[in-house]
Amino acid sequence: MSSMTDIIFLLLIFFMITSTMVAPNAIKVLLPQSKKQTTVKAVSHVVIDKDLNLYVGIGNGKETPTTLEALPRTISKAMNDSTEMFVSLYADESVPYRNIVEVLNVANENHFKMVLATRPPEKK
Repeated sequence: MSSMTDIIFLLLIFFMITSTMVAPNAIKVLLPQSKKQTTVKAVSHVVIDKDLNLYVGIGNGKETPTTLEALPRTISKAMNDSTEMFVSLYADESVPYRNIVEVLNVANENHFKMVLATRPPEKK
């Protein structure tokens, strides 16, 4: 009886961990690799695709096209008076660094905490 409870408990933990690692974005971007992924729960996410198009999504909602100027207003809708608001940035690995810095500057100016999304390294 105890082993059955242990198995159910382990399965529960497994599904909880893997569900937080699933990327919410439907727009296909090839994220850069990193050995450590973030465990922060973001309220919204910004996506920069390989063609430098900018999208924003709130929660697990669908991403909508946006501009750099409209980004603070769109993200503020997701804030709901939260002081600990994290925004995930999903940038394709081919996006030039200056475009990523532009989004980071907007986040900094508006006191958003930005988290860079990465993918785990490939197994060799």
